[in-house]
Amino acid sequence: MVRPRYAFLAFAACAIVALSSCASGGAPEASNNGGNATPVASTPQVTDASTTSSHSGHGKKVNINSAILSELDKFEGMLGVPALSNKIQAGRPYASPSELVAKKVVTQEQFDKIKDMVTIEEVKLTGEAKDVDYMTKLGLMKGHLIVAKELLDQNQPKAAEPHIGHPVEEIYSDVEEQLNERKVKEFKTTLISLQDLVKSNGKADSIKTNFTNSMQAVDGAIAALPQPERENNAFNLQVINGLLDSANSEYGAAVADGKISAAIEYQDSRGFVVYANELYKTIATNMAKENPEVHKNIQTSISELTKVWPAAIPPATPVKAPLEVTKLVKAIEAESQKAIDKASTKAQL
Repeated sequence: MVRPRYAFLAFAACAIVALSSCASGGAPEASNNGGNATPVASTPQVTDASTTSSHSGHGKKVNINSAILSELDKFEGMLGVPALSNKIQAGRPYASPSELVAKKVVTQEQFDKIKDMVTIEEVKLTGEAKDVDYMTKLGLMKGHLIVAKELLDQNQPKAAEPHIGHPVEEIYSDVEEQLNERKVKEFKTTLISLQDLVKSNGKADSIKTNFTNSMQAVDGAIAALPQPERENNAFNLQVINGLLDSANSEYGAAVADGKISAAIEYQDSRGFVVYANELYKTIATNMAKENPEVHKNIQTSISELTKVWPAAIPPATPVKAPLEVTKLVKAIEAESQKAIDKASTKAQL
């Protein structure tokens, strides 16, 4: 099922941490108004996320009023509730996290399992956190397009359609303000042109040209970031961790009862991992010089992780269970943090 996945992206921990800490203190919950599902009229609390060199997922809370579906998918996997991500979005807005129960999105028992992981606190991104968020959104676009191209090459235009649609239907509006701020030439029409062409004639000769134009447009948007930042190990590691976090959530939503039950989510996660791997290769040489042991461990985990997606078409049986994928993603995150912390310490000397 095609889902409106990226209406908003408050990405991973880099969007909710200060320089000295990765954990958000969390916002005080608003009253649930006696269980009334009608939201309380109030000014949303805002946390300013400024320049940060830290990217640990520890302490991260998900804003149930603005989180993308791939972030909400982790709750779907944890609680085993089909389509929970969509139900959470349909119940918006929430005046407090406890309204998930009041609005009958989850039971009290289910809420108790996730209550420490959810919030209604908004985050205002600034500095490096804003740049990481921007780059990650564009990375998600690339991941979708990568897996779409694989499916098109396998003469599967119908399967490719949702992945071509996701960048323009779900991500572009969320990154548009930043694109304008960075004076990036509009490329929504380029993405729409590719989407329309694939829908009308999935085997048209011009698809290749349109696809190339779309990829070049995304690359051009990425190039709007300062070159030193784009070449920085710590910066790229934060983006990679964000992509892998989304991949992990999507894969968790794709697998149920030991089977891959949602092909689109499987393919989404594959695209994100493929691009994360490509991105890591751009800093691999520097990582090997500056952080040889960390580099070795990350490379090993990424190599093992990529085996989970042997092809764009899902295998009959999952290569690994979601918990095994989570373990690998967390291992990469933990190793990345060592390099990020080292760079932060060096910068402060």
